[in-house]
Amino acid sequence: MNRAKIIVAGIGPGSAEDITPAVTAAVAAADVIVGYKYYFKFIEQFLKPGAECIDTGMKRERERAEQAFQIAEQGKTVCIISSGDAGIYGMAPLVMEMKRERGSDVDVEVLPGISAFQKAASLLGAPVGHDFCVISLSDLMTPWQKIEMRIKAAAMADFVTAVYNPKSNGRYWQLYRLRELFLKYRDAATPVGYVRQAGREEEQVILTTLGGLDPEQVDMFTVVIIGNSQSYIADGKFITPRGYYRGKEGGAAGIGQEIMTESFRTIEGLLRKPDIPLGRKWALLHAIHTTADFEMENILNVDDGAVETLYEGFASGRIKTIVTDVTMAASGIRKGALKRLGVEVKCYLGDERVAAMAAQQGITRTQAGIRLAVEEHPDALYAFGNAPTALMELCALIRAGKAAPAGIIAAPVGFVHVCESKHMVKPFKDIPKIIVDGRKGGSNIAATLCNAVLTYDDAAALKPGRDV
Repeated sequence: MNRAKIIVAGIGPGSAEDITPAVTAAVAAADVIVGYKYYFKFIEQFLKPGAECIDTGMKRERERAEQAFQIAEQGKTVCIISSGDAGIYGMAPLVMEMKRERGSDVDVEVLPGISAFQKAASLLGAPVGHDFCVISLSDLMTPWQKIEMRIKAAAMADFVTAVYNPKSNGRYWQLYRLRELFLKYRDAATPVGYVRQAGREEEQVILTTLGGLDPEQVDMFTVVIIGNSQSYIADGKFITPRGYYRGKEGGAAGIGQEIMTESFRTIEGLLRKPDIPLGRKWALLHAIHTTADFEMENILNVDDGAVETLYEGFASGRIKTIVTDVTMAASGIRKGALKRLGVEVKCYLGDERVAAMAAQQGITRTQAGIRLAVEEHPDALYAFGNAPTALMELCALIRAGKAAPAGIIAAPVGFVHVCESKHMVKPFKDIPKIIVDGRKGGSNIAATLCNAVLTYDDAAALKPGRDV
């Protein structure tokens, strides 16, 4: 082995069997070993006779590197040891920077080691089977504002996330904050695993969920791994699928569901005000997904608890019917959701009685359709995406005491009577309402808002594609 050399070696998480042969050979050949004294016990069996071990103490990494250069520049081979992998929160970057700063001719070689998150992952099962990131919560070298920005990005992008330095005596609140941020973008049931002292005698392996994660059970020797939206626990193992079985299990529908879920997460990440009640957010995500129009954030008005109340009505069987103003709105409501909840969709526009009534009474066909609907289904959810006159007709029937709809989705589109029809709905305080203000709307909007109500039980997990 060449002299005048620094080898930066990752010794793995702590067990002899997790140290690579290349690292054991480097340790055995070194004249001097430099490192934190706690780690010497893991490599002492590989030292050559007479090798010197120099301990620089904890949090003295710069002094450790300087001492290594001073010794190596005397013509000796020095091995600097780091736990885990030397390049992941280890000594390798510092040594490389110092070599450049000193203008040193000493050769530097980096030998990889098994990282703590890799060891933890293997003990948990297979949690990093898809895209992942690693974040340290230590703000000694990085401002907390930047760490928090990275946490939000990881959560929004649905990365499996390994967390280093989650807690110490002085840093007791950061993991609480990380959990709070992740819960804005991930379901509380998302699998979480944490491993304390991975690969060492004190090793502890815990499986829980994001909602059940208790930061008080975590310390500085712990690695935390948070799953993504596809992760699950089976037979006591934490698994993040790569997608090999997707074609067999879900086919094109499964792919469509994944695309829709990804779209919703993208939209949520672009909202100006994401911290809104879940029911309103669920309706808003559907509206923006259908239109790609982020003005919906300004013009979609959802009564407090409207989505939740209407879903409960369908789930309990209290509401059995949805009435739409036109057939296009009816056709966009998900058939799977309707079947699952036992809900019927009715549109009277094609009813043979409508044309005769419209001609006889001098009203539009959509108005006539609403009059017939109210006679037969006065307590349905009424959804409007095309005809403001139909919505105005319903308002008149409510005021006359002839209709008591379970809810109203008011999204007619156009330029004549459209705004007025929506204003007419707003005074009905006791009726749950979802209204698209102004001239915008459409049958597609009315249908997607119905879908938001019917699938509200998927809102917390942000998985909108079950019935696609």
